[in-house]
Amino acid sequence: MSTESLPAATMSVRDPRDQRWVDRLPDEDLNFIKRFVLASGSLKAIAAEYRITYPTVRLRLDRLIAKIQVFDSERITSEFERQVRALYAEGRIDLDTMKRLLELHRQEIQALSEELP
Repeated sequence: MSTESLPAATMSVRDPRDQRWVDRLPDEDLNFIKRFVLASGSLKAIAAEYRITYPTVRLRLDRLIAKIQVFDSERITSEFERQVRALYAEGRIDLDTMKRLLELHRQEIQALSEELP
């Protein structure tokens, strides 16, 4: 059976743990990386292109680096933890919120594992 006869959804289903870090990035981040590379890594050129300040570009790059580190980490095995840490890296949640969510998730996993025979 060729993959041409399979529905697109069937062909794209993969275990999230098997994804490469680059596969996890949204198009917006991939576009930023492309522009960064094409600008030879010049944050000044990127700032001019996006019409934003250098510190804003630096912050975006720092957050993107942190997100890539989260997505590339082999230590993180839970998709929930990976996504929460990515939200923190993006600056969408604060450190206390991230820690609280991860702790609640660990407690829930522990409670569920204790219920199993």
